[in-house]
Amino acid sequence: MKVVAFNGSPRKDGNTAILINHVLNELKKEGIDTELVQLSEKPLHGCIACDKCGVKKDQRCAVTDDAANEYIEKMLGADGIILGSPVYFQDVTPEMKALIDRTGYVSRANGRMFENKIGASLVALRRSGGICSIDTMNHFFLAGQMTIVGRGIAFGRKKGEVDKDDEGIGLVKLLGQRMAWLLKKVQE
Repeated sequence: MKVVAFNGSPRKDGNTAILINHVLNELKKEGIDTELVQLSEKPLHGCIACDKCGVKKDQRCAVTDDAANEYIEKMLGADGIILGSPVYFQDVTPEMKALIDRTGYVSRANGRMFENKIGASLVALRRSGGICSIDTMNHFFLAGQMTIVGRGIAFGRKKGEVDKDDEGIGLVKLLGQRMAWLLKKVQE
Protein backbone atom coordinates (compact mmCIF):
# COMPACT_ATOMS: atom_id res chain seq x y z
CA MET A 1 0.00 0.00 0.00
CA LYS A 2 1.12 3.52 -0.76
CA VAL A 3 -0.12 7.02 0.00
CA VAL A 4 1.07 10.07 -1.90
CA ALA A 5 0.64 13.51 -0.32
CA PHE A 6 0.74 16.81 -2.18
CA ASN A 7 1.79 19.95 -0.32
CA GLY A 8 0.14 22.87 -2.10
CA SER A 9 2.08 25.49 -0.18
CA PRO A 10 4.60 27.71 -1.95
CA ARG A 11 6.62 27.33 1.28
CA LYS A 12 8.30 23.96 0.93
CA ASP A 13 8.52 22.90 4.56
CA GLY A 14 6.04 25.21 6.27
CA ASN A 15 2.94 24.53 8.35
CA THR A 16 1.15 22.53 5.67
CA ALA A 17 4.11 20.17 5.29
CA ILE A 18 4.22 19.80 9.08
CA LEU A 19 0.58 18.69 9.10
CA ILE A 20 1.10 16.31 6.19
CA ASN A 21 4.12 14.77 7.90
CA HIS A 22 2.08 14.09 11.04
CA VAL A 23 -0.35 12.06 8.91
CA LEU A 24 2.44 10.33 7.00
CA ASN A 25 4.15 9.34 10.26
CA GLU A 26 0.96 7.61 11.43
CA LEU A 27 0.75 5.76 8.11
CA LYS A 28 4.40 4.69 8.31
CA LYS A 29 3.78 3.26 11.79
CA GLU A 30 1.25 0.95 10.13
CA GLY A 31 3.71 -0.16 7.44
CA ILE A 32 2.25 1.95 4.64
CA ASP A 33 4.65 3.46 2.11
CA THR A 34 4.39 7.23 1.79
CA GLU A 35 5.65 9.99 -0.45
CA LEU A 36 5.47 13.74 0.00
CA VAL A 37 5.36 15.87 -3.14
CA GLN A 38 6.11 19.57 -2.72
CA LEU A 39 4.24 21.44 -5.45
CA SER A 40 6.62 24.37 -4.94
CA GLU A 41 9.52 22.40 -6.43
CA LYS A 42 8.31 22.10 -10.03
CA PRO A 43 6.25 24.25 -12.38
CA LEU A 44 2.54 23.45 -12.59
CA HIS A 45 -0.03 25.66 -14.26
CA GLY A 46 -3.78 25.52 -14.65
CA CYS A 47 -5.81 23.60 -17.19
CA ILE A 48 -6.05 25.22 -20.64
CA ALA A 49 -9.31 23.38 -21.47
CA CYS A 50 -7.96 21.93 -24.72
CA ASP A 51 -9.96 18.69 -24.15
CA LYS A 52 -7.19 16.61 -25.74
CA CYS A 53 -7.20 14.30 -22.70
CA GLY A 54 -10.85 13.55 -23.50
CA VAL A 55 -10.04 12.79 -27.12
CA LYS A 56 -6.87 10.75 -26.61
CA LYS A 57 -7.99 9.00 -23.40
CA ASP A 58 -4.40 7.95 -22.64
CA GLN A 59 -4.42 8.97 -18.96
CA ARG A 60 -2.15 11.89 -19.80
CA CYS A 61 -2.47 15.63 -20.08
CA ALA A 62 -1.62 16.94 -23.56
CA VAL A 63 0.32 19.82 -21.99
CA THR A 64 3.76 18.42 -21.26
CA ASP A 65 5.84 21.44 -20.20
CA ASP A 66 5.20 21.03 -16.47
CA ALA A 67 4.82 18.37 -13.77
CA ALA A 68 1.12 17.46 -14.25
CA ASN A 69 1.74 14.08 -15.91
CA GLU A 70 4.31 13.16 -13.28
CA TYR A 71 1.72 13.90 -10.58
CA ILE A 72 -0.94 11.91 -12.43
CA GLU A 73 1.42 8.91 -12.45
CA LYS A 74 2.03 9.28 -8.72
CA MET A 75 -1.72 9.33 -8.06
CA LEU A 76 -2.29 6.30 -10.28
CA GLY A 77 0.40 4.39 -8.37
CA ALA A 78 -1.06 5.17 -4.94
CA ASP A 79 -3.89 3.65 -2.93
CA GLY A 80 -4.42 6.89 -1.02
CA ILE A 81 -4.07 10.58 -1.87
CA ILE A 82 -3.61 13.44 0.59
CA LEU A 83 -4.09 17.04 -0.49
CA GLY A 84 -2.78 19.77 1.77
CA SER A 85 -2.97 23.53 1.39
CA PRO A 86 -2.63 26.65 3.45
CA VAL A 87 -5.49 29.11 3.12
CA TYR A 88 -4.74 31.88 0.65
CA PHE A 89 -7.48 34.49 0.40
CA GLN A 90 -10.18 32.14 1.76
CA ASP A 91 -9.35 29.08 -0.39
CA VAL A 92 -6.58 26.76 -1.57
CA THR A 93 -3.39 28.07 -3.15
CA PRO A 94 -3.13 28.47 -6.94
CA GLU A 95 -0.69 25.54 -6.93
CA MET A 96 -3.24 23.24 -5.30
CA LYS A 97 -6.02 24.45 -7.59
CA ALA A 98 -3.84 23.76 -10.64
CA LEU A 99 -3.17 20.22 -9.37
CA ILE A 100 -6.88 19.61 -8.76
CA ASP A 101 -7.93 20.99 -12.14
CA ARG A 102 -5.30 19.23 -14.23
CA THR A 103 -5.34 15.80 -12.59
CA GLY A 104 -9.10 15.88 -12.01
CA TYR A 105 -9.90 16.75 -15.60
CA VAL A 106 -7.66 13.96 -16.96
CA SER A 107 -9.19 11.51 -14.48
CA ARG A 108 -12.76 12.32 -15.51
CA ALA A 109 -11.84 12.24 -19.21
CA ASN A 110 -10.45 8.73 -18.67
CA GLY A 111 -13.36 7.10 -16.85
CA ARG A 112 -12.53 8.45 -13.37
CA MET A 113 -9.20 6.65 -13.19
CA PHE A 114 -8.70 7.46 -9.48
CA GLU A 115 -12.02 5.83 -8.55
CA ASN A 116 -12.09 4.05 -5.16
CA LYS A 117 -8.82 5.55 -3.94
CA ILE A 118 -8.84 6.85 -0.37
CA GLY A 119 -8.54 10.62 0.05
CA ALA A 120 -7.89 13.07 2.87
CA SER A 121 -7.50 16.84 2.95
CA LEU A 122 -5.46 19.06 5.28
CA VAL A 123 -5.48 22.80 5.85
CA ALA A 124 -3.17 25.13 7.74
CA LEU A 125 -4.74 28.48 8.42
CA ARG A 126 -4.45 31.63 10.46
CA ARG A 127 -8.08 32.70 10.94
CA SER A 128 -10.65 31.73 8.32
CA GLY A 129 -11.16 29.95 5.02
CA GLY A 130 -10.45 26.48 6.32
CA ILE A 131 -13.84 24.98 5.52
CA CYS A 132 -13.87 26.44 2.01
CA SER A 133 -10.38 25.06 1.37
CA ILE A 134 -11.31 21.60 2.67
CA ASP A 135 -14.44 21.75 0.52
CA THR A 136 -12.43 22.58 -2.62
CA MET A 137 -10.09 19.63 -2.09
CA ASN A 138 -12.92 17.28 -1.15
CA HIS A 139 -14.71 18.13 -4.40
CA PHE A 140 -11.69 16.67 -6.22
CA PHE A 141 -12.19 13.40 -4.33
CA LEU A 142 -15.97 13.36 -4.77
CA ALA A 143 -15.85 14.17 -8.51
CA GLY A 144 -13.41 11.29 -8.95
CA GLN A 145 -15.59 8.77 -7.09
CA MET A 146 -12.98 8.45 -4.32
CA THR A 147 -13.66 7.76 -0.65
CA ILE A 148 -12.90 10.59 1.78
CA VAL A 149 -11.58 9.30 5.10
CA GLY A 150 -11.57 12.70 6.75
CA ARG A 151 -9.93 16.10 7.02
CA GLY A 152 -7.52 17.90 9.28
CA ILE A 153 -7.28 21.57 10.20
CA ALA A 154 -4.71 23.31 12.40
CA PHE A 155 -4.05 26.95 13.16
CA GLY A 156 -0.75 28.72 12.67
CA ARG A 157 0.76 31.51 10.61
CA LYS A 158 4.53 31.41 11.14
CA LYS A 159 6.42 28.22 10.39
CA GLY A 160 5.95 25.71 13.19
CA GLU A 161 2.98 27.43 14.83
CA VAL A 162 0.61 24.61 13.83
CA ASP A 163 2.47 22.33 16.25
CA LYS A 164 1.18 24.56 19.08
CA ASP A 165 -2.41 23.70 18.14
CA ASP A 166 -2.63 20.57 20.29
CA GLU A 167 -6.21 19.76 19.35
CA GLY A 168 -5.55 20.23 15.63
CA ILE A 169 -2.42 18.07 15.71
CA GLY A 170 -4.25 15.38 17.67
CA LEU A 171 -6.99 15.29 15.06
CA VAL A 172 -4.47 15.24 12.21
CA LYS A 173 -2.73 12.23 13.77
CA LEU A 174 -6.10 10.55 14.21
CA LEU A 175 -6.74 11.17 10.52
CA GLY A 176 -3.56 9.26 9.69
CA GLN A 177 -4.68 6.37 11.90
CA ARG A 178 -8.13 6.26 10.27
CA MET A 179 -6.59 6.39 6.81
CA ALA A 180 -4.31 3.45 7.66
CA TRP A 181 -7.26 1.50 9.06
CA LEU A 182 -9.41 2.08 5.97
CA LEU A 183 -6.59 1.27 3.55
CA LYS A 184 -6.05 -2.04 5.35
CA LYS A 185 -9.80 -2.83 5.33
CA VAL A 186 -10.00 -2.17 1.61
CA GLN A 187 -7.05 -4.51 1.01
CA GLU A 188 -8.68 -7.38 2.97
